[in-house]
Amino acid sequence: MIGFEALLRWYNIELGFKISVDDFGTGYSSFSYLKRFALTKLKIDQSFIQDILNDKDDKAIVSAIINIAKRMDLITLAEGVETVEQLKLLENMQCHEIQGLLLQQTFEC
Repeated sequence: MIGFEALLRWYNIELGFKISVDDFGTGYSSFSYLKRFALTKLKIDQSFIQDILNDKDDKAIVSAIINIAKRMDLITLAEGVETVEQLKLLENMQCHEIQGLLLQQTFEC
């Protein structure tokens, strides 16, 4: 029987699937995932982005995640970016991608 981790690697290599860890740094996301799974992207949880301009701890955590991802050739995506100032800081940190209200305001269906 093939293990879950081996199956994910097969999907990644043979079928070209890309695997991301959502909300990295919170809940069930773990540093062990970086080693165990064939990841392509880390999505940095918005809870670290919301106050990144004023909270040195949030800034340090985001910087650390981006640096680890960079050394492992992973793409980084910051969730919950709402201001140009946050965008500029994340660009300076060399975050690859952003998502949030800065790019697209929410709307009712």
